[in-house]
Amino acid sequence: MSMFQNSVLQSISQDEGLIALRWASYQSYKAKLDFLKTVKEEKYQDGFLKDIFESCLGYTLESTNPSEFNLEREKKNETDSKKADGVIYLDKKVIGIIELKDQKTKNLDKVEQQAFWYLTQHSNAKYVIISNFDELRFYFDKSTAYEEFFLFDLDYEGFKKLHLLLSYESIKEGIPLKLKEKTASFEASISKELYKDFSHFRNHLFENILKNNPTIEKTELLRYTQKLCDRIIFILFAEDRGLLQANTIKEIREEFRAQKFTNYTLYDIYKFYFHAINEGNEKLNIPRYNGGLFAKDELLDSLIIDNEVLDLEAQKLSDYDFASEVGVNILGHIFEQSLTDLEEIQASIEHIDFDKSKSKRKKDGVFYTPEYITRYIVQNTLGKMCEEKRESLHVSEVEAPKNLKKLTQKEAKTKENLLAYKEWLLHVKVLDPACGSGAFLNQALEFLIAEHKRLQNDLALMGDLFASYMVEESVLENNLYGVDINEDAIEIAKLSLWLRTAKKGRCLTSLADKIKCGNSLIDDKSVVDNAFVWEEEFPEVFENGGFDVVIGNPPYVFARENISQNEKDYYVKIFNSAQYQINTYLLFIEKSITLIKQNSLYGLIVPNAWLMVYSGQGLRKHILDTSKINQIINLEGYSFENVNVETIILLAKKEKISQNNFEVLVSKGTEFVFSHNKLQDSFLKNDGLEFRVFSDDTSDSLIEKMQNNSVILDEIVQIKAGLKAYEKGKGNPKQSAEDVKNRIYDYDYKFDEKTFKYLDGKDVGRYFVSWSGLYLRYGEHLAAPRIFNLFNDEKIIIREITGKYPNSIIATYEKEVFLFNMSNICINQNKDKKISLKYVLAILNSSLISYYFIKNTAKAVRQMFPKVILKDLRQFPFKEISLQEQEPFIQKADKMLELNKELQSTKQNFLDELKLEKLTKKLENFEELSFEEFVREYTKAKKIKFAEKLEERNFKQLWQSLFEHDKTLTCKLKNEIEKTDKEIDALVYKLYGLSDEEIKIVEGRA
Repeated sequence: MSMFQNSVLQSISQDEGLIALRWASYQSYKAKLDFLKTVKEEKYQDGFLKDIFESCLGYTLESTNPSEFNLEREKKNETDSKKADGVIYLDKKVIGIIELKDQKTKNLDKVEQQAFWYLTQHSNAKYVIISNFDELRFYFDKSTAYEEFFLFDLDYEGFKKLHLLLSYESIKEGIPLKLKEKTASFEASISKELYKDFSHFRNHLFENILKNNPTIEKTELLRYTQKLCDRIIFILFAEDRGLLQANTIKEIREEFRAQKFTNYTLYDIYKFYFHAINEGNEKLNIPRYNGGLFAKDELLDSLIIDNEVLDLEAQKLSDYDFASEVGVNILGHIFEQSLTDLEEIQASIEHIDFDKSKSKRKKDGVFYTPEYITRYIVQNTLGKMCEEKRESLHVSEVEAPKNLKKLTQKEAKTKENLLAYKEWLLHVKVLDPACGSGAFLNQALEFLIAEHKRLQNDLALMGDLFASYMVEESVLENNLYGVDINEDAIEIAKLSLWLRTAKKGRCLTSLADKIKCGNSLIDDKSVVDNAFVWEEEFPEVFENGGFDVVIGNPPYVFARENISQNEKDYYVKIFNSAQYQINTYLLFIEKSITLIKQNSLYGLIVPNAWLMVYSGQGLRKHILDTSKINQIINLEGYSFENVNVETIILLAKKEKISQNNFEVLVSKGTEFVFSHNKLQDSFLKNDGLEFRVFSDDTSDSLIEKMQNNSVILDEIVQIKAGLKAYEKGKGNPKQSAEDVKNRIYDYDYKFDEKTFKYLDGKDVGRYFVSWSGLYLRYGEHLAAPRIFNLFNDEKIIIREITGKYPNSIIATYEKEVFLFNMSNICINQNKDKKISLKYVLAILNSSLISYYFIKNTAKAVRQMFPKVILKDLRQFPFKEISLQEQEPFIQKADKMLELNKELQSTKQNFLDELKLEKLTKKLENFEELSFEEFVREYTKAKKIKFAEKLEERNFKQLWQSLFEHDKTLTCKLKNEIEKTDKEIDALVYKLYGLSDEEIKIVEGRA
């Protein structure tokens, strides 16, 4: 499937004369076809670069012009002596990697990893090209998606596309990246427009059906409205992709208008066409598609629908180009949004208030998975299994026999093994247990179609006369299974699979036995009505021990939010992972392991919290007892639009082995980069079997060293969360929703003796408090007031949201009474321990504790709102030393508190002089600006425009001395703070016994 929209490709003009000349050169390459099929890669690599890249794509080889070249053969890496087969230069920097194989290498997937490794060895490289002299793949922007060309069979239009993407002129102008950006923008735009028009059509259709069919249940009518929409979407797709006559929708409308002696409604005409699509009709040139989508449905056929609602709006949808503009992935996003809309309509039928941000699909934790994630998971589960099977049968690479009529013993064995692989592939069982609208199933379908076609080519190479078979039908009939709790999702998943596989003249495959509705987690009908008994629903799977692969994005639902007590009791009884706070994604991981055969693979995208939280302990034990982890990938930031959950990809095999080393990767955009290896058995020694995947062996030994001869922080001080001011139904008297909304106990002045200064998380800094001026009235009327001593005594206040390493922990010391909310954590003295809070403060704010935090806690590695939580903070390793030994730390902490107080005061005095209601970030950090930059920023903020030069000069004279004075003082204070910070770090390193090498690791200098 193309990475680019056709209309976007056509928007870039090329020099037709130049293309014609290079097309002529390309004919010389095609003339070498017989030679290319047998030549060894090392014999023709130079020739390939010359024949294709130089003659057809406009590059200049070093061997052609040593002083002016942009293409070089066998270029050494920047980091070692290994060489790529070729590199492309721009401005004397390597921007493209070329890796070549000969025709013996049919599967270029195996070359991909090597080529991308070369890419990482050249800091400016963006493009990867791999080829076996026929197939050429073009990757860019560090993505494993690629554009594919077959050089032996390229027609003129295909050559123009190759030239547009890969010619030197295009690479020089950055055309591929521009095309990618334009395609993304175009697809977002057309997706939005199409969805708006489709939604408008469906809503009007439903309203009309409601009006005209009042005796039928509204919920039933909604279901039939969606079924009718599904049929029309299929027609829209089919008329543009050659499955039906072009302009079928227009033809239906014209048939209706052309009536002279009949009085059929427009819907009647549609029904004639539905019947024709189901059964086939020679007169209309419509093949029989069947499959269930267009099967006779008496209730649907009986509906009364006004002509106008099926007229212009359906034609408006038909005007979109479903052949090139609207891909199946765009439809996938539209289908997923449709499910939320159907939920909203259902809520209106039941007179329930509907909040999109709290929709059932959001409550059910259901979100559309991006394609780069589905592709990676499929490649590393199903793809990995297929490659391992090929290797076991010695058919990874198949060479053409010397004599097809008389195969050697080895060649005959290869053919026999290919047939064995075919038999195995036809019966591979792939499941998504929470399939939604079918994103993972569609990705698995795409992979299997490609793998079956690769197998067909291999069999044909060996002279198998029966190599060809109906691939798409075979995959849908044999390989793919999906279950979802949402009936609408199931119907849309079926439709999306049909749209991907429909072929002219071939019936749609019935999916009723493969894609089913039910509760994947519960098989007891006394618990829920839609219980799903797997062995009964898919007997052919469990007769053979279960599924071969499970993939998916299971829903994320807390038990406290959307699960009945009946369900909770069932989960606790059945699942090892149902502990403490039940979340459905934990259960789905366990269920996935249960549903697959021994030695089979599963790959899931799930929240990262389970790796270390208490409620994940049962699942962690189950995985350690049953599975060999292959990879864990930390997806930095949010993977799903409008979903505030950070996730990981878990790839594992149902196989128990000891001493398993697995890979930890991190995402960089859509690219997954290797970080380190991790010994799975190392988790066995962790408290709660925590999966501390974010630290490597070096970090682990350093953390262990910190913990040796240390006590946990919770043993030497008291650690509590801040208060909770507002919650409906809490407090005495109980707070109303209106009380919460109006924050009735907040003041901007001291109301009475029970009203105190109030801090939010943002008000707490390292060694200082920046109070916003807000007060809160304390008492039992608050939702969770805590004991007053928490706020009254001397204390350390720690901001829950952490900072950037090496200043991750943000803490200060206060004697003054401050109330603060749960965005802050409080540390009070333990009266039984002789521990100074200022000693604790210095340690907490040190680089070493920040290092411990980011390497040892799950919430620390979040990109969005990383947090320090009570449970983690209480486990921090601390040295319990005498007051005399604490004294150097106390003195440094006092100095930091004083310096930061002076810094805040100096900065605030200057900022007050500006008399601005709202400060820009640049002005807040005025000390980082030159005077000219300050003038520009300040006059812009104040909207000052000078009428003449004299006015500008006077303005600058007025401000320059004050600015320079306060900037100098501020910078001096900041330098002193930085110096003292380093002195504290040195004390802490010595306290924990770190070597020079270990200090370098903490400070990122190793």
